[in-house]
Amino acid sequence: MSINTVTKLLVDTGTACDLYQNETLRNLPCKRVQVDEIWSFCGMKEKNVPKMRRGELGVGDIYTWVAIDADTKLVPSWLIGQRWLEYAKLFIEDLASRMANRVQLTSDGHTPYLTAVESAFGIGIDYAMLVKLYSNPAGTSTENRRYSPGECCGSRKTAICGNPDEKHISTSFVERQNLTMRMHMRRFTRLTNGFSRKVENHCCAVALHYMFYNFARIHKTLRVTPAMQAGIADHVWTLEEIAALAN
Repeated sequence: MSINTVTKLLVDTGTACDLYQNETLRNLPCKRVQVDEIWSFCGMKEKNVPKMRRGELGVGDIYTWVAIDADTKLVPSWLIGQRWLEYAKLFIEDLASRMANRVQLTSDGHTPYLTAVESAFGIGIDYAMLVKLYSNPAGTSTENRRYSPGECCGSRKTAICGNPDEKHISTSFVERQNLTMRMHMRRFTRLTNGFSRKVENHCCAVALHYMFYNFARIHKTLRVTPAMQAGIADHVWTLEEIAALAN
């Protein structure tokens, strides 16, 4: 088979998955939502980006902003871009437009969330930040410091708006979802040579992944797909159904 033919099929299917989910994931009954950003890169690592191309979307570091419903495990919204305020606003505004009810939202301590959440939700949300505290990485060698993360020695929960339930202030589900992304998509694996060369293909791959995750993959703890748990699908989608969206 021609690699160009396969790539075109994946791009067409990924685009169709993006459009389908954009229309379908609306008026969702989510109650507890967690958000985070996951790092990857396109074309080259950030340190290798030429000076004239620094700041250009799709060259160097790129982040996927993602939200997950803690109850249904549904991913209702994601955005690919930089880790800047303007992208935080776009992401949170899109998330807010998909919610049917007041939600409790938890994020990490990334500062742009403060402005973005206030702009999108106003006072109609119970919002809290969870900041994890890390010690220095174990070991003194360069390799140890590079590959061994610091040990989590505590966390700080801060209520920002409304009345968030402290026992549900957590980012565990969204962080676990980030691991699922890295395991399912080679381009998200650290130290990979399978990275995306074009940001457009990167976006299609992410949309295709979330179509499979939301509609076709049975969650072990739920025993149904997240879309079925959220009431927006009545069966487990097959790969053939997903591919047929490209038509």
